[in-house]
Amino acid sequence: MMEKADIIITGGTILTMDKMDTIFPQGSLAIRENRIVALGSGDEVLKKFPGKKVLNCPESIVMPGLINAHTHAAMTCFRGIADDMELMDWLQNYIFPAEARNVNPELAYWGSLLACIEMIKSGTTTFSDMYIFEDETARAAKQAGMRAVIGEVLYDFPSPNAKTPEEGLAYTQYLIEKWQGDPLVSVMVEPHALYTCSAQLLLRAKEIADRFGLPFATHLLENNKEREELNRRLNKRATDYLDELGILDERFIAFHCVAMDDYDIELFAERDCKVVHNPESNMKLASGVAPVSTMLSRGICVGLGTDGCASNNNLDMFQEMDTAAKLEKSVRLDPTVMNARTVVQMATINGARLLGLSDQVGSLEIGKKADIIIIDCHKPHLTPMYSEYSHLAYCALGSDVDTVIIDGQIVMEKRQLLTVDEEEVMAKVKEIARRITASLGERHD
Repeated sequence: MMEKADIIITGGTILTMDKMDTIFPQGSLAIRENRIVALGSGDEVLKKFPGKKVLNCPESIVMPGLINAHTHAAMTCFRGIADDMELMDWLQNYIFPAEARNVNPELAYWGSLLACIEMIKSGTTTFSDMYIFEDETARAAKQAGMRAVIGEVLYDFPSPNAKTPEEGLAYTQYLIEKWQGDPLVSVMVEPHALYTCSAQLLLRAKEIADRFGLPFATHLLENNKEREELNRRLNKRATDYLDELGILDERFIAFHCVAMDDYDIELFAERDCKVVHNPESNMKLASGVAPVSTMLSRGICVGLGTDGCASNNNLDMFQEMDTAAKLEKSVRLDPTVMNARTVVQMATINGARLLGLSDQVGSLEIGKKADIIIIDCHKPHLTPMYSEYSHLAYCALGSDVDTVIIDGQIVMEKRQLLTVDEEEVMAKVKEIARRITASLGERHD
């Protein structure tokens, strides 16, 4: 019996990223509305599911969209504004002042829209965001057709969007209520860091996260100086402090975790906490190298993120995979750690798992949402191919992504974006950048 589908993808190698690591050479996949309804060998699916639109993609890899598990999307507006400096100097003397003078809803919207364009064109279909005026980031994601998990950054001190911690918490609750049930946008609770948030703020944020069953995420132990300062201020380990507050659990996500030791890792493993690795940002700020292979060996779910464009300075998850694999091998002096398959998992199913979305995205399986990218492998730097995982981790570029489908909708086809006017967005961000330069009064080269 024939069943109708809206889109058929056929002819490529389907890399499912399911628990069995199933691969279908010259496979086919059927999409109805926003879900995958069939996948397998080409003939089986094509015979059973005639599609309104057929994407024939020989010499391609068809795989789950990449998941950028930590970024600050609107910071595309600050790309390259303050390079080559230490984390706290960068934050306190450049980024925080630039944000205080310039971040508003307009910057948040257009900067986030530019980020969505960059991410779609390099194969990211879901991003997890922490920034200011996150309702504007959600609006931009909807416009672009991207899946987003958003969270307003919470501080003890005023931000451009919240004069007090109470206002930040109220805005977080507003986001939760506004976007509840949306097919693309969901919300997480995100205090900035332990050095910018009091115990009271952390506890109140955790109460909101628990009440709505949401992820709770923060920057943690980004470098050794932060670790030393927190030890002095708290008179205990940062991880013990969080544990005593009742924050460490299966919905807790920590960004960076460069300065974690074996004790911290074991505690995270016991509490089923999650980690997002940001290798390129950590390298650029000379923060150090997170002990990721140790975390993975202890069973911790580790995803991958780019961080923001002021500290990376791009949002290309293919570059992030390549860096994550090679950096870990180099620092551990072990070529076997962080193999290609592991980093591809970190950028797909692990990212979905830590964001609480693994029942929807992160792998290509019947019943899951159709968040799919097609990578054109008919290129010199991708020829020949012995291992799809190897090519994805070490050879492929964001620019090799040909077509992107999110929630069953084609948002880019043959490198042509279908949801956003790239030229308009770039022009708007250039205009914002001129205002940023004027507000600073000097260039920081």
